Amino acid sequence: MHTSTTSTATLEPWTAAQLAQATQGYWLNDRAPVGEIKRILTDSRHAEAGDAFLALKGERFDAHDFVAQVAEQGCQIAIVSQAVDADICQLVVEDTRLALGALGAYRRAQNSQLKVIALTGSSGKTTTKEMLGSILSRLAPTLVTRGNLNNDLGVPMMLLELRAEHQYAVMELGASHQGEIDYTSNLVQPHVAGILNIGTAHMGEFGGRDGICRAKSEIYAHISETSIVPAHDDFAQDIRNAVKTDHVMSFGQDGDVFATNIELQSQSATFTLNTPQGAKVVNLPFAGEHNVQNATAAAAFALSIGIGLDDIVVGLEHAVGAKGRLNFIKHKEFLFIDDTYNANPTSMRAAADVLAQQDGIRVMVMGDIGELGASAAIEHYKLGRDLVSVKGLNFVVTVGEFAPAAQEGARSTQYGKKMQAFLNQEQALPFLINLIETHQPQSMSFLFKGSRFTHMETLMAALMEKL
Repeated sequence: MHTSTTSTATLEPWTAAQLAQATQGYWLNDRAPVGEIKRILTDSRHAEAGDAFLALKGERFDAHDFVAQVAEQGCQIAIVSQAVDADICQLVVEDTRLALGALGAYRRAQNSQLKVIALTGSSGKTTTKEMLGSILSRLAPTLVTRGNLNNDLGVPMMLLELRAEHQYAVMELGASHQGEIDYTSNLVQPHVAGILNIGTAHMGEFGGRDGICRAKSEIYAHISETSIVPAHDDFAQDIRNAVKTDHVMSFGQDGDVFATNIELQSQSATFTLNTPQGAKVVNLPFAGEHNVQNATAAAAFALSIGIGLDDIVVGLEHAVGAKGRLNFIKHKEFLFIDDTYNANPTSMRAAADVLAQQDGIRVMVMGDIGELGASAAIEHYKLGRDLVSVKGLNFVVTVGEFAPAAQEGARSTQYGKKMQAFLNQEQALPFLINLIETHQPQSMSFLFKGSRFTHMETLMAALMEKL
């Protein structure tokens, strides 16, 4: 876990008895700590006096190896699945990963005042979550999933941050395998939850989109009030079939909550938000039609926990995008759009449409998309074909192992010359510098995007430095 995902908030303390009760564990040699335990953490680097260090076991690491080290740092408590030779109070549990989940669920159950929203989907999760955070945190203290803490470890870590003053929680749930969302949504116990869309992200793990649909649909098993569904999705009917609540609210075209009179500007959008509570005009500070859809989804979730339409509009109009999500950066006479946080085929196409709305010479810089499994080459081929065909894009620069596949796709169209392919960033940088030099003094707009592991922000920063 990176330090950037570590909270600085003051957390509700635990007692030794609560830890044992929540995890069904026992204190080794009946040696339980006395006094309050300020936080539970899994990162040994930050463990100190007053903390409980939870030792996770992965395929390639075992944090039980760090228990002696955290004891030296002054940490007096460890949660372990086997006793360790160290001078530290040890709570022995059957499985530390499941113990982390049990602790998160315990904390969630203690906060009965909470209204909880959970959401999943192939694209748009982070932006929709930020929009909901903006709507709800203006009304009352709200816990919102930070960064990518959306898996079987991240979700309980977020739940550990719940405090008595929180009135709302917005939990993003991700899936990298079947059963994961069933597990995390059971911990979260949402009042309102649903799927945004079924795309092609993580196709490799699930063997196709129907597998993705099954995995995401697990969210509907644990909802106490209202299920949110996309009205307009290839899998809309399969999603509906997974719903178990009486109350359902749909968003998108032909849904209960939908957008009309959409006007897209280069860095924003205006639309009429139509809901069962009436209609209102929204000036959304996000570019792209896909973000209008994200806003209708956010509105559906918020309406379902009793938020009024006026409060929803104010929240949407003041929402701020997450770092690396379509952030517009003016640098000298150039526009750089930083969309480097992550990528899947759907969001890559949406980003291209946003770039096409900008001024001057428009250059899309695309890194590889991961987690596509056996379909990676064909998906990059299709992307290459589609991106060069977007009206308004002047150049597409593709970087990475699958750049040649994207270039083949581009060459299958009449716009093949728009694309340049490079195997790494070092090769791409001189081409981008040359592109700027040959188009001076025209204005230019660049958009950088790729899966997290490609670190496309590095190439963007390198180019900005040369200007």
